[in-house]
Amino acid sequence: MKIAKGGANLCVTVIGPYGESMSTSLVTGGAGFIGAHVVRSLVALGHEVVVLDDLSGGFRDNVPSGVHFLRGSVADEATVSGAFDDHQFDYVFHLAAYAAEGLSHFIRAFNYTNNVVGSMHVINECIKHDVKCLVFTSSIAVYGANQVPMREDLTPAPEDPYGIAKYAVEQDLRAAHEMFGLDSIVFRPHNVYGEYQNIGDRYRNVIGIFMNRLMRGETMPIFGDGSQTRAFSYVGDIAPIIANSVHTPSAYNQVFNIGADREYSVKILADEVARAMKLDARIEYLQARQEVLHAYSDHSKVRALFGAQRDTDLGTGLERMAQWALASGPRESSRFGHIEIERNLPPAWRT
Repeated sequence: MKIAKGGANLCVTVIGPYGESMSTSLVTGGAGFIGAHVVRSLVALGHEVVVLDDLSGGFRDNVPSGVHFLRGSVADEATVSGAFDDHQFDYVFHLAAYAAEGLSHFIRAFNYTNNVVGSMHVINECIKHDVKCLVFTSSIAVYGANQVPMREDLTPAPEDPYGIAKYAVEQDLRAAHEMFGLDSIVFRPHNVYGEYQNIGDRYRNVIGIFMNRLMRGETMPIFGDGSQTRAFSYVGDIAPIIANSVHTPSAYNQVFNIGADREYSVKILADEVARAMKLDARIEYLQARQEVLHAYSDHSKVRALFGAQRDTDLGTGLERMAQWALASGPRESSRFGHIEIERNLPPAWRT
């Protein structure tokens, strides 16, 4: 960082690492899991950061000091417009969402209100206020089933309302660029884990669920026989790329898969989590639920543009998260209060 000085009347401009004046960025969902890491990466890059979060899935303690915090939901149009009126944002990182893929079948209205309508409020304000670039975290849920490895040139075919919502926002960003010139970058992360995850959420983030239940002396629940596979991505590998992406104009208006390459079965994952926690693996097999059996993606495109990614192996990443989880302690796991459809709801989610 360097200082540019004016003439007789001293004018000091803070110049960031990319030769521009210090940027102001909004991070929606910045008190949440991935958002908290993106915020820290932005601060390290010299951005002034504002966080908008309703704390429905995040925690105020996740927001570092020196970052301006606004409590509110992107689903509330007045809150979003007020944030844009009060600040001149150069960049917006839109991570606010309720990312419970399996549960989304049973909370359709809640899912679309928070994940689609809320996103439309953010996009509208970005257009009105001439934001330079909006970075959106989508999901590999947009691909659906039987498309592995998942590549950006495949035609999305989401199978659940969460994936449908994410793809709808991607489509709307494309339309906003064509009509209004709004630049955006879409990242499709997958199965991200690490410090600051809400381990008390019983409906999503399998690693957090396993760790929380182990600390509470409970079993680790697995739907089906545990043969379903995922590539689990350490958050410290992806957050810096997301934060830094706005400084790569060639990334604008493109879609990128981002995350780990190697997939593991959920059964193997359970054993690895127990090992990281230094506790016995007590697995409880539950009735299989409707879900994509195998999900992992190709990352050649993100590497080609942003260079080699950090590639934290699963064991190391789990040890880092386990140290944080053990220091933080277990969280109470409560039932989601907005279930709209009870039919076919997995029995484990009814109690």
